[in-house]
Amino acid sequence: MRDSPLRLRRLAARPALHAGASAPELPWSARPYSGEGRRWLSTVRVIRRGVCIGLWTLLCAPLQALFLLLPGAAKVHFARVYWAVFARLLGLHMQVIGRPASGGARPVVFVSNHSSWVDIPVLGGILDGCFVSKADVARWPVVRTIARLGRTVFVTRQRGATARERDDMRGRLAAGDNLVLFPEGTSSDGSRVLPFRSAFFAVMEPGEGAAPLIQPVSIVYDRLGGLPTGRASRPIFAWYGDMDIASHFWRLGQYCGLRVTVVLHAPVDPARFADRKMMSKAVWRIVADGAATLRQNRKPESLALPEPAAGAVEAFA
Repeated sequence: MRDSPLRLRRLAARPALHAGASAPELPWSARPYSGEGRRWLSTVRVIRRGVCIGLWTLLCAPLQALFLLLPGAAKVHFARVYWAVFARLLGLHMQVIGRPASGGARPVVFVSNHSSWVDIPVLGGILDGCFVSKADVARWPVVRTIARLGRTVFVTRQRGATARERDDMRGRLAAGDNLVLFPEGTSSDGSRVLPFRSAFFAVMEPGEGAAPLIQPVSIVYDRLGGLPTGRASRPIFAWYGDMDIASHFWRLGQYCGLRVTVVLHAPVDPARFADRKMMSKAVWRIVADGAATLRQNRKPESLALPEPAAGAVEAFA
């Protein structure tokens, strides 16, 4: 019987899951609850990581605030450096397959699946772009400051605000910024990619100026303690439902041997699709197929849509 997200959440939170019963799956160095000595080492590990990330953030915040006042791309490149170091301090090793798209005169919208707040430092350390986030984040202490310094675009996802928020994102694209978008609209338990909401693709529809390129991105946390993750260990990375960041960081930060794999698929031109619903389904298929391959501990290729016949417009059921 397929485990429900609630059951997976409970399993991930149970110390016994990572104790002696799962010893064949996790080496002792990756198990936070396996004896008093190792429990102490795990506590030291998470505190050390938290302190280092806090000091790194305090150092970078005033520099980024200065770069925001200056012209040029320093604010974009420095944000990528900040997130890349953040991910390393968290203990994450990153494997990247493919290359970020370069649209030339056209901006790029990176479209990714979403299972954890950890996706932010991971993708932020790889891609030059501004994140699109739900408006609730703008009210979270500390996080809101980091998000604003990173020039995050906040959206409410309310129907009455859709046109205005679409225009705000188009304004960013027209100014030369790339965007990083999570069109599932929420984070998942990491075991699947939720359907993409077509409303998020309104910004890619033809408007004033050239439409941006779309680059599908698949992200999966595939190593824990240096060994492949499975259904039981994958929820350790996932952050969804009513979880809070502090307790999730405390649990995740106790582990070592963490790895995430990011697949940057071939770019897609929005002009190939008759409407945004077809566009969202096609991009979802690429992202979901790439993530499924990673969850099976296989190394995927950077996927691309098949070339359409001359003069044809893509149509996906």
